[in-house]
Amino acid sequence: MDTIPTMINGSHVIIYADDPEQARGFFRDVLEFPNVDVHDGWLIFRLPPAELGIHPTGSPGLGEERHEVYLMCDDIHATVAELTEKGVEFTATVEDRGFGLVTTLRVPGSGELGLYEPKHQTGYDLLGQRSDEGPTCAPPVSAARRARSGV
Repeated sequence: MDTIPTMINGSHVIIYADDPEQARGFFRDVLEFPNVDVHDGWLIFRLPPAELGIHPTGSPGLGEERHEVYLMCDDIHATVAELTEKGVEFTATVEDRGFGLVTTLRVPGSGELGLYEPKHQTGYDLLGQRSDEGPTCAPPVSAARRARSGV
């Protein structure tokens, strides 16, 4: 069984915001991410399972070296509809890029954030992910994604 090396036990994503309280409220109240207040309203959010992809610089439509963050979902159209009902502003239409469906939403008080429905097996689908409780199984591949990817 594959395991993640014990020297790394997680990832910490930082989103910079001109209005951090508004951005934190978006993740807390709209996306409903569980969080802990580490001091004076400084919230740290638990994220869904994650994966890391390494892409070449110089790809069409991209600038110089940079990093991107995408939230992932199993049904992008249903997620867009649910978030739109909660008042979320989308800054791009859903686009099929072959590997998956993507769009962009605005984080109040901050910038834009990607939303991504993969068509392929994901990194967090791998068995044996390390956690403080020991090896665990990742959440099961959804029936919709399994049908699209042949998993």
